[in-house]
Amino acid sequence: MADLDLVIRSGTVVDGTGAPARTADVAVRDGSIVEIGSVDARGARTIDADGLLVTPGWVDIHTHYDGQATWDDRLQPSSWHGVTTVVMGNCGVGFAPVHDRDHQALVELMEGVEDIPGTALYEGLSWEWESFAEYLDAIDARPHDIDVAAQVPHGALRLYVMGERGSQGLPATDDDIAAMGRIAREAVAAGALGFTTSRTKNHRTSTGAYTPTLRAEAAELVGIAAEIGRGGAGVLQVVSDFESPHDEQVMLHDMMAASGRPLSLSLAQAHSAGGGWRGMLALIDRMHAEGLQMRAQVAVRPIGVLLGLQATINPLAASATYRAVAAELPELAARAARLARADVREAVLAELAQQRQNPMLAYEQMFPIAEHPDYEPPADASLAAIAARAGVTPAELLYDELLRDEGRALVYAPIINYANGNLDHVAEMLQHPWCVPGLSDGGAHVGTICDASFPTTLLQHWGRDRARGTLPIELLVARQCRATAEAVGLCDRGLLAPGLRADVNVIDLERLSLDAPTMAFDLPAGGKRLLQRAHGYRHTFVNGTETYRDGEATGECPGRLVRGAKTTP
Repeated sequence: MADLDLVIRSGTVVDGTGAPARTADVAVRDGSIVEIGSVDARGARTIDADGLLVTPGWVDIHTHYDGQATWDDRLQPSSWHGVTTVVMGNCGVGFAPVHDRDHQALVELMEGVEDIPGTALYEGLSWEWESFAEYLDAIDARPHDIDVAAQVPHGALRLYVMGERGSQGLPATDDDIAAMGRIAREAVAAGALGFTTSRTKNHRTSTGAYTPTLRAEAAELVGIAAEIGRGGAGVLQVVSDFESPHDEQVMLHDMMAASGRPLSLSLAQAHSAGGGWRGMLALIDRMHAEGLQMRAQVAVRPIGVLLGLQATINPLAASATYRAVAAELPELAARAARLARADVREAVLAELAQQRQNPMLAYEQMFPIAEHPDYEPPADASLAAIAARAGVTPAELLYDELLRDEGRALVYAPIINYANGNLDHVAEMLQHPWCVPGLSDGGAHVGTICDASFPTTLLQHWGRDRARGTLPIELLVARQCRATAEAVGLCDRGLLAPGLRADVNVIDLERLSLDAPTMAFDLPAGGKRLLQRAHGYRHTFVNGTETYRDGEATGECPGRLVRGAKTTP
């Protein structure tokens, strides 16, 4: 009889520690790794991994599957990309705790901040919970293809305690702060990984109102953090515009000092201040010098909007002629055929010519998407540059590009993290000791952004393809596995080591690639979402059970809710 459930033999093992890759076998029994090296024992199943990478499963700590995880067993697209654990509840948005009166407000908040169709949320959410503990129970009751962890969102917490005053952004009283702190601490005790908040003007509800947490005063955030700290567990996550950098930095310092808990913040290169991110890294270094644990979650490529006739942002919608055609012909192929007529094309282009100040029409920052996308495109690949070489206007080229594939084509427009037209700054971030990959927003921005494929880009682009210089595979795997896991306290995963969870990827690095994003209409109520497939993931295991083989689901759903921090076995 076999002594082991699984043996992955002769793979190139990159174990997540940052140590050099080595050829070794990986043995699995009862969902755990039991041996790495030369394994003599037999396995009930053996995989020949000669010539393939064997890594821990990716840990993605910045997603928004808060709704999808309640109705869907498969947390795609993340699970297509070797991700075996996701953390949701980021940016202060989520669906618990909640009073019945606030269902609509939380849907509008998630719809606006994270571009998830409200119709899908109204149809898909059961609202069988009030407290955060009850919400966790609802997640726990449904098996998933990957593990799921949750955080307490400040937006929902503020509405729950303060009602209309909270949604209006009014200051919290001492009693409000005490109540929010107590509920957040209880949520962490019930299994939440931590507490998250948003302080950016980019986050608005679907009604156009700012997120309820935007103007929360320092006393509120420090008070909640301090109460969480009294429980001795939990992490803190913040996204902010840092409009008052000194005050914000003092607040972050005070949140960590009062709580003793680690904190992570979102960090990217802004187009308007291309070097401002270095100041935040300097802040993080100073915090660590004081013994305070702060990390930056960074994006591994530009954060880019996808433009298209089916997308949330459709550049042609600025034309009255286009809008009339769309109203008459809702079916996409018929609409694209009408738009291809010379007279319609001429009318739409004439109207677009009057929209020169429209930020959606920055042609120097628009790029066609190939069958296998390039996420570090050169300036001469932009629509503006291609149009100049072809002797046509950028608007003409954009028009024709959007009509490709019967109107299903998309155009890529980097809006963050690409101020210099390259990713040299990301290389610097990825090598900083306190930066971890994040910001994929898996499950969110479903009509605008498709960045759940970040982990695949990390390995493919940074580990193999980048013309301006690659980074060591060992570093990249360590960042996407162990560093992310440690950032949220999940120290039972992220490494290939005896005693840890058998979350494992077997990857054909030579074949690793991304398809172009496509639009699907498979959310509840027929809601749309952008999806992106990958090639090269030969096997993905969650807790020792194979969930994906050559990119296709096996039908197994061993993923469960992760309740609270985990220590290294």
